[in-house]
Amino acid sequence: MLATVRVPGSQFATIVMPALNEAGYIAEAVASLLPDESAIDYELLVLDGGSSDGTPEIVAKLSAANPRIRLVHNPRRIQSAAVNIAAETCDPRTTVLVRADCHAVYPPRFVEKCVETLIREQSSSVVVSMRAIGRTPLQNAIAATQNSRLGNGGSAHRRASRSGFVDHGHHAAFDLGTFRSLGGYDESAPYNEDAEFDARLIGAGGRIFLDGNLSIDYYPRSSLPALARQYFRHGWGRANTLLKHGMRPKLRQILPVLLLLGCLASIFSWPLTGWFSLLLPTAYVVACVLWGALLAVRQGEPNLLWMGPAAVTMHMSWALGFLDRACRTGATRFLRLRNRSA
Repeated sequence: MLATVRVPGSQFATIVMPALNEAGYIAEAVASLLPDESAIDYELLVLDGGSSDGTPEIVAKLSAANPRIRLVHNPRRIQSAAVNIAAETCDPRTTVLVRADCHAVYPPRFVEKCVETLIREQSSSVVVSMRAIGRTPLQNAIAATQNSRLGNGGSAHRRASRSGFVDHGHHAAFDLGTFRSLGGYDESAPYNEDAEFDARLIGAGGRIFLDGNLSIDYYPRSSLPALARQYFRHGWGRANTLLKHGMRPKLRQILPVLLLLGCLASIFSWPLTGWFSLLLPTAYVVACVLWGALLAVRQGEPNLLWMGPAAVTMHMSWALGFLDRACRTGATRFLRLRNRSA
């Protein structure tokens, strides 16, 4: 069994926030996240990957007001590297590593409660649920899509959840000794580092506790192109994790891929089937649009009409990323076998 934090009191938490051009969000995130100094000792490290929008200057002002906040350069830029750097360079007193997002708003006493849960449940890590929120009409629609089964497929950490042990969730806190003993995040894959780490953690006998009472508000991407890029990376990363660990995809993970392949097959069959080839793509798009339209009418929010385009963007981009990684892996393995036989 992996080592865990077991002794209440006298814990020191290092909060790590990976950042890259987060000027519009980081001040609000930090303000919601800072613990009560009388409740727990802490430091907050912002690992900046080379922001050009004024993020470092904002952090510098926050640090001037609170020396526990420090700006640290992340030369490797990606989020997994940011957390690993924090784990390597954190205060020697650190027992708990808390991962935080710049695009989020945290409930009161979030850090303190994460540490309390980690100790109480004798778990290796604590994960939480998340609720997407928005500032603009389109971002609100994207958030509503991510909060719905249409967008998240029923993922436990994407909705209000019951507490209990799980195999994956939105990362919140780790026992630092456990995180280090497993080598931290895998930086060879730039995406889906959280699920990949959880696979290794479970394989090593660790336990992941989902605290259903700790839910964070998350700001999603605010445009469809940005959403498409994000979900392409999500799909790529998920395929990478599944291939690396020989895992089977869940139904909600494979459905977008099947939809994309089915739609492409239908469209390419046009010379043989004519208009009938458009039945599946049309039915799929109409279903997504109707889902958003029904919610828009029910809630009296016209901006929710964007849920249909947002859902199609998420599904198709995720599937493309998944297939890109799977096909590249298959091609690489084929070439290796061919070279060996040559």
